Amino acid sequence: MSTTPRARLRLALSAALATAMAAAALATLPQAEAAPSSGLPCDTAPDNAFSLTASDGYVSTPDGNSIYMWSYGNSKRGFQLPGPTLCVTSGQQVTVVLHNTLPEATSIIFPGQSGVRAGGSPAQPQFDSGGSLTSMVQAAAPGKQVTYTFTAGSPGTYLYESGTDVDKQVQMGMYGALVVRPAGHPDQLNNRVDSTFNADKDYVFLLSEIAPDVHLAVERGQAVDPSSYRARYFMINGRSMPDTLAPNFASWLPTQPYSALVHIKPYDAATNPRPAAIRYLNAGSVNFPFHPHGSDERVVNRDGRPLEGPDHQDLSYLKYLLDVGPGQTLDVLMDWRDAESWDPVDNPIPTQIPVITDQDLVGPDTWFSESGYLGVKNELPTNITSNNECGEYYHIAHSHALEQATNYGAAFGGMMTVFRIDPPNGCPTN
Repeated sequence: MSTTPRARLRLALSAALATAMAAAALATLPQAEAAPSSGLPCDTAPDNAFSLTASDGYVSTPDGNSIYMWSYGNSKRGFQLPGPTLCVTSGQQVTVVLHNTLPEATSIIFPGQSGVRAGGSPAQPQFDSGGSLTSMVQAAAPGKQVTYTFTAGSPGTYLYESGTDVDKQVQMGMYGALVVRPAGHPDQLNNRVDSTFNADKDYVFLLSEIAPDVHLAVERGQAVDPSSYRARYFMINGRSMPDTLAPNFASWLPTQPYSALVHIKPYDAATNPRPAAIRYLNAGSVNFPFHPHGSDERVVNRDGRPLEGPDHQDLSYLKYLLDVGPGQTLDVLMDWRDAESWDPVDNPIPTQIPVITDQDLVGPDTWFSESGYLGVKNELPTNITSNNECGEYYHIAHSHALEQATNYGAAFGGMMTVFRIDPPNGCPTN
């Protein structure tokens, strides 16, 4: 996808503003005290026992719409989209108690996990007296609960989602991410040493879609007409661009707690040798072809399994566009390298940088750093607001199916975010 300089700069402006607002938002929310402004906020428990409640609520979209949703929420926090990201360790026993406040039966399936049991019995498909399938696993009736137990499987990332009336309930929002870490190596994506990443740069991108007519029918208690299904909103972690750039637990998105802003520094063998980890999950009904501009990503896991040969040969690969299929997960390593090492003194950019008036692309009163060099800010006129904190770079990242990069058809939006690259020494302001 090609974007205009104006569009790119507007996206970067949103990112800078979101970052600046993060500290204030985090200070107002108790659940965010231990969470970073971006990156992976985990739900953990000392005994790996989680309590989830299936309930309804609303989410907002950037065009001012409000969508009726169902979802799993931490029973102490309430409704959120997507469900809480559960983080556990491979090989450990996990318990999830599901409380159902919805008007119909619902359940959870845990693909890729071992020995899954429901209510003390092996988890298995359920049928009515006529032999028709009613659920892929034992469900909780309205007002009831069911307890699932399993052994956390191979290190990697997995979807958990409803196994009951799947087409409707997953579309309504019944899904979340399960992160399984290697025992003793929480900074690896799998048991291989070459999957090591910077533990402070761990990101989840849970991709999904919303067909508003389905949600309106459910809200009104009407039957869902499959022929009315048409996705209009496309999301990362339950948000659409530009909301994807807002920090974790942003106060103005109370039911959509998870950011999708990636915030890193350039690779450096001595000071920043480890890449970031990005975990892609598809909870939608179609493929989501996703990619960041400017960098490849190394795919190391697919569906929670390492990409390696029978003799443990490394079969990971670099990819520019990740085509994430429905129900699929991909775990990738990503770093940003200053390939040309441009320097204003020792290695200047061999082309003319546009004059200051040509950079007036985001309005008459907001400009960027007035420099093409990472970490350099030139002087701005006193009546101008700078969109850069310290001369950082921004790269757009989005679905390459362009209808998925919109909000109800209006570009740019939807399944889109930015990767922020700070200079090697970081920004003094964060």
